Amino acid sequence: MAPPVTARFGKFRVLLGNDADPIVYTAPCGFTSKSLTLGKSLSEVSIPDCDDPDKPIATGRDVESTTASVSGEGVLAASALPAWMAAYKSVESVPVKVEIEFSTGTLTLTGLMHLETLELGAEQGGRVTVSVSLQSDGELVDTDTFA
Repeated sequence: MAPPVTARFGKFRVLLGNDADPIVYTAPCGFTSKSLTLGKSLSEVSIPDCDDPDKPIATGRDVESTTASVSGEGVLAASALPAWMAAYKSVESVPVKVEIEFSTGTLTLTGLMHLETLELGAEQGGRVTVSVSLQSDGELVDTDTFA
């Protein structure tokens, strides 16, 4: 049995875009963990069995909406602070690109997101940390280069 193809931490990139045309994306430095969550809001409907009305009713589900969120935390790099503060101050959503690169191809998701939370913290004897949460504003477009 062959081992699975996996990706290392550094091949999972969260990039913020600027307002240039074309958009230039850069990855703020400092994350020691990061995640992408894709979700759906579902509506439920009861579906009876027409041939056997005494049979338990099945639950059907339909997609109402989709959502995506990105979160990350780590140390606060001085070079990343201007990008995070600009995203925080913006009343408009910002361009975001998430890439996960494998040896067999790359998954890329691009779209607009709002910086929902920007948390800075520190403990005695430690470094200043950062924790961010971004929420999608519209659809994220996914592309991949897998064969």
